[in-house]
Amino acid sequence: MSAPDTAVPPANPAPNGPPAPPADPNAPQQQGQAQAEEQDEAAEEQDRPQDAWSSRRELADHAPPALRIGSGAGFGGALVTGDQHGVSGGRVAGDVIMGSKTEIWQLGPPAPHASGEVPAATLERLAESFVADEEAFAALADRLREERVLVVRGAAFTGRRTAALMLLRRAGATSVRSLLRDRPPAELAAQLDTEQQRAEQGRAEDASAAGPVGYVLCDLMADRTRPLREPHLLAVRDRLAAHDGYLVVTVGPTAVLEEVDPAGWQPPSVAEVLTAHLTAHLRATAPDPATREEYTGRESARLLALPAVTAFLARDHQLREAAAFAPALARHAAGGLAADELDAFSLGALESQVREWFEEDEAALPLRDKAFLISLAAFDGGPYALTAELSDRLYGELLRTQRPHAPADVPVFGTHIGKRLQLARAERRQAEEATEWGPVRQWVAAFRDDRAALVLLRELWTGHPSARPALVRWLRALAEDGRPLVRTRAAATAAVLAHADLPSAMALLIEEWAASPRYRHRMVAASALALAHFVGAPNVPRILDGWSQGEDRPMRWVAIRTHALIGPERPARTLRLLRTVVRKEYEESRREDPPAPLDEVMVEELAGAVELLLLSEAREKVLAELLASYEVDRPARDLTLAGFLRACRRGAELRTDPESGLGPAPAEEEGPDEEHPQGRPLVLDWYREAAAGPATAWAAHGLTRLWRAALGEPLYSRDALEVLRLWVLAAAHRQDVEWALAALLPALVAEPEDALRLAHLLRTMPGEDGAPPPPVAARLLTVVPAAGHPVPQPR
Repeated sequence: MSAPDTAVPPANPAPNGPPAPPADPNAPQQQGQAQAEEQDEAAEEQDRPQDAWSSRRELADHAPPALRIGSGAGFGGALVTGDQHGVSGGRVAGDVIMGSKTEIWQLGPPAPHASGEVPAATLERLAESFVADEEAFAALADRLREERVLVVRGAAFTGRRTAALMLLRRAGATSVRSLLRDRPPAELAAQLDTEQQRAEQGRAEDASAAGPVGYVLCDLMADRTRPLREPHLLAVRDRLAAHDGYLVVTVGPTAVLEEVDPAGWQPPSVAEVLTAHLTAHLRATAPDPATREEYTGRESARLLALPAVTAFLARDHQLREAAAFAPALARHAAGGLAADELDAFSLGALESQVREWFEEDEAALPLRDKAFLISLAAFDGGPYALTAELSDRLYGELLRTQRPHAPADVPVFGTHIGKRLQLARAERRQAEEATEWGPVRQWVAAFRDDRAALVLLRELWTGHPSARPALVRWLRALAEDGRPLVRTRAAATAAVLAHADLPSAMALLIEEWAASPRYRHRMVAASALALAHFVGAPNVPRILDGWSQGEDRPMRWVAIRTHALIGPERPARTLRLLRTVVRKEYEESRREDPPAPLDEVMVEELAGAVELLLLSEAREKVLAELLASYEVDRPARDLTLAGFLRACRRGAELRTDPESGLGPAPAEEEGPDEEHPQGRPLVLDWYREAAAGPATAWAAHGLTRLWRAALGEPLYSRDALEVLRLWVLAAAHRQDVEWALAALLPALVAEPEDALRLAHLLRTMPGEDGAPPPPVAARLLTVVPAAGHPVPQPR
């Protein structure tokens, strides 16, 4: 808060005392700084490292669909969701052809900006491919004939202009003149007088021009400062009736109308427009006029069945894009357009739309709408209210960049949600969102084209570098947010930016988070690097390898966490690196005199990484690597046993989600975690499955071997017995857990002391809430070999 420009007057003096001292003009600023420092201190005290398991679960719950592995979306080289994207190589049809040649496809006719007569040939061409609901269109034409002036409201790029021209043609206009759109509505009648004088002059010069004259005014600029009112239309109607004319005015959803009853324009489907335009092109290029209709029908059916057309129609494309796709199809049929260029048309149209959103011209979107588009790209598929809230924060940051010396004026109220989403080519629907209190139903907003978020963020980062400072400040603020969804989306956005421009994203965002003393920032950095690696950003493993063995401990921590998240892709290499790091930790502690204790946070992080690897889809490879190396030295043994026992604590409340690619994710059937052990423990379930088949029996023996090592190690024996107690409590609620535990317990007895230890646990363990041992403990006691009896030998 800045100091006031003028001095603050002193407070009123007390009646019988000295006057109060003058107020300190810097007091508000100092008070604000003190509050900010107190908040920072409180945040530092509450800053704790989240365990790796929870981090992976947050990625599975909150990462945008386009960044989830196995969803078919994401980057690959220069690809976006399997399509060519950007200018890093190859060919992008319709937008940029690598080299010195640039080709532009005009997606639909532009809105007119000057007065003049629309050529008759243009009207004929539009009529050949025009398609609409005949009943509704005929009703609009009848209304136009009766009222002389008709206001048509509809979204942009839905064929409003073509519909207006065809309405005038249906009403009987022999010629059509286009009016300037940027005149105030109050000048509409005067503008019409001028045009009618020109029309009368044209009739005098050309007798064939007799008949009604039609006028079209596309995209009238009617806002709150100059709304279109009923008196404006009444004045126009009188002039039209006097000169036998018709007027159609098209307006957008946000146009301000007062006492005006607009006609709603319901556009045809994209498939109908594509078919109509393709048919018109094929009819015009038919090789034999005698068989024109037969050729047109046959060729149209063949082309519309192409995979490229099916993929195009499956996307959310505008009518103008369908109209532009039709000649591309006709060129392909004539051999003038290669199949790969035809396939790339859909993505090229999307890129053109994104570039159009960020253009700065007279028809440019307001800055607040651009901020909403960026926020929607970051929170695609997330709650609408959250997207809108954070878009206003971004709007404030963009204002700081655009007007650094002016206060950020963020309106409290803005555009209606429906209009906002229509502008963004997005939709709102109800969906379940994962929260720390369980799933809840919320209204979420998402682009209708699942590629839009990735394309938009990449275009913003690489095509508009002036927006980077505001975007960086915004993402840094999101990384501070207390909501897991917000922090995960900040990481996901940084991952997309890293794929587009790794050096800049690392320098401006990820490295700063990774070097932060706060764990919250480091966790965002780890999530960003993991997601960046998943979508194909280059050199992420190399970065992590350097950080893991470097001297910067915060970055080392981030490297370990990220290795835990991406480790299932290369389990053997990840485990070797983890062993290297844990040995480095032991060496650093022994250098001190006297030896310093190990860094507990770092040791826990290393164990958490082993835990995630053991519970991932690569668990068998991980187990084999651990069994081959855990007895090499003390650091490797500690790393293996600590990670193994952590994995054993995990219940069956988390299941592997094949669509996320991030390992375990919430299952349909709810279950507890280690705090509530009525679920099916994951490692015990793995043991049961492995023991049931000869091909996997080695895994069951390997798990038994690690259990024996943990029970026989004084440093881990107490923790191991506590895990077994939790498994027994789980067995009290699930018979399948009891059977699996009954098969495991005899295998854990290698020496008489093992039998005594397990028997003591089953006899004395407390039940839930301090109750006596559950009955299942007595039943399990019967399978434990008695002391002095032969025991199974380890394999």
